[in-house]
Amino acid sequence: MSFIPKLTDFTGEWQVGRVIQDRLGHAEGRFEGRAFFRPVEIGLAYHEEGELRLGPGPSMTAIRDYLWRTDGERIAVDHGDGKPFHAFDPAFPEAHHLCSPDDYRVHYDFCDWPDWRAVWVVMGPRKDYTMISRYSRA
Repeated sequence: MSFIPKLTDFTGEWQVGRVIQDRLGHAEGRFEGRAFFRPVEIGLAYHEEGELRLGPGPSMTAIRDYLWRTDGERIAVDHGDGKPFHAFDPAFPEAHHLCSPDDYRVHYDFCDWPDWRAVWVVMGPRKDYTMISRYSRA
């Protein structure tokens, strides 16, 4: 049986490596950086920062902020501004988010904990990409 994380298991600093396969733009992107899960009153504040390179273009600083919190047996992930994003059951770690007209689906894999990954498949008229993020303790 694979590891089933609790919200508090994510606390701390992580190295993040990400590959983005953009089928619409016929390009590949790469991100290398760090993510920090910091305890706050209602969960964990997630802050990610690193260097992103899309295709042959120059690298740029990329930043993301989310709030991870418990919602019953699930882990809810909200955008940094507090708007809901998605929620998943750690025992069956998949989620779906419709940002009309685009469809976002994620599968989290905790089988090699504390190394873990998130695989996003995003499809719609404006987007068509797969994004694979790998996390390991910093």
